[in-house]
Amino acid sequence: MSSEERAFRSALKKLIASRGMLRGTMVRRERVCGRPNCRCARGEKHPEMLLVVSEDGKRRQLHIAKEWHETVEQWVSGYQEVRELLEQLSRLHWEKVTRREL
Repeated sequence: MSSEERAFRSALKKLIASRGMLRGTMVRRERVCGRPNCRCARGEKHPEMLLVVSEDGKRRQLHIAKEWHETVEQWVSGYQEVRELLEQLSRLHWEKVTRREL
């Protein structure tokens, strides 16, 4: 195993052991509640955060309460970091296969 591969594996192990992971995307939207006397009726829409995921080809959205924003964003970020490290490790192995070296 090369030092580069060891570094990728070590980084993956640290990420997996230390952070939660959640596949999805955080999206900020603004909405109107429909109450006629609300500030949103005058154009000041209500902000909300949604977690958007795709399951079985269908897009699902889940409202994320304010107290969960930071945690969910960290989990989404953790998943993206692990995915990127896996891609780099896969590229490294692809190069080994194309060079026919084990």
